[in-house]
Amino acid sequence: MKTRYALIPFAAFAFVLGASAQTAIFRCGNSYTNDKAEAAAKNCKLVEGGNVTVVQGTRVTGKPVNVATAPQTAASPQRVEAGDQKARDADARAILEAELKKAEARHAELVKEYNNGEPERMGPEHKNYQKYLDRVADMKAAIERNEKDIAGLRRELGRTGGSAAK
Repeated sequence: MKTRYALIPFAAFAFVLGASAQTAIFRCGNSYTNDKAEAAAKNCKLVEGGNVTVVQGTRVTGKPVNVATAPQTAASPQRVEAGDQKARDADARAILEAELKKAEARHAELVKEYNNGEPERMGPEHKNYQKYLDRVADMKAAIERNEKDIAGLRRELGRTGGSAAK
């Protein structure tokens, strides 16, 4: 509370300084200026008693503005040595083959569990047939997704030159 009262004299002082900074304003037709030389040259009239707000603008220095530009010559991408590229390709091929094996194993597991659309019923599914149907539909969707994954992996292996066993 004391700090509020202590700030009041500072605020009043700042207000007085702002009020004393008023300069003479001249009207030149539809424009206003505070430059006495310009007002005398254009025969402008002094505005008295009016409420004119003066906004100080920025001054133009005349120096050119530095604008960042793109380099004129495009930098060439770094070339990878043939040995390094072959090693990367071999690593990528090995990863794809491992993923394909996992996907095929998962597919075999899903097909076995699906049992041609008639999987074994689990505990609560004996009483609630809809739960059983939902689980069968989820299994079928999972098998279809897995088949699409396998097809995508085989396509990718075909692009890299790997063996895509069907």
